[in-house]
Amino acid sequence: MPYTLVTGGVRSGKSAWAERRAGFSRRVLYVATGQIWDAEMQARIDLHRNRRPASWGLLEAGEDLTNPIADALRVDGWEVVLLDCLSTWVSTILLNLPEEAWRTDETRQRVLTEAHHLADFLQKSPVPTVLVTNETGLGGVAMTPLGRAFQDLLGEVNQLFAAQAEEVYLVVSGRPLRLPSIEGSGVE
Repeated sequence: MPYTLVTGGVRSGKSAWAERRAGFSRRVLYVATGQIWDAEMQARIDLHRNRRPASWGLLEAGEDLTNPIADALRVDGWEVVLLDCLSTWVSTILLNLPEEAWRTDETRQRVLTEAHHLADFLQKSPVPTVLVTNETGLGGVAMTPLGRAFQDLLGEVNQLFAAQAEEVYLVVSGRPLRLPSIEGSGVE
């Protein structure tokens, strides 16, 4: 089933909007990709956790997203998958690597291969999915090597998912803007 991609800047309201889009009264499988690195990240995760209905399922995903999601969908009869978010997934992968591996072809291929697998799986899944990600193109170039590696890799991941999404929304200050498809935009 085609999926929806929701992007926006940090604290733009994209996660809250995606949660509403998934539907508070539906059986939602919430796929969390964030890792607790410090107290601030714990507070961010708690904010998301406290905002979700207790009836939603939770899948805490690691670097492999496709297989755990496929396994969960085979068993539990979920109505919607909400994955929040692709940007913390990419950052977790990079943070678990030594600096010299951040910009290697091997790392890039590893991440893009998993992203392709997930996008292909979601296209064939009978369960609708809402994916959340940060838009990396709204700010300046990061000041650190890790920040630049993250921006570049996430930018590719976002474009990959946006190319196959049925709908893409950019959320700014809590307000969604539906982006046109490439075919409908006049871009060739």
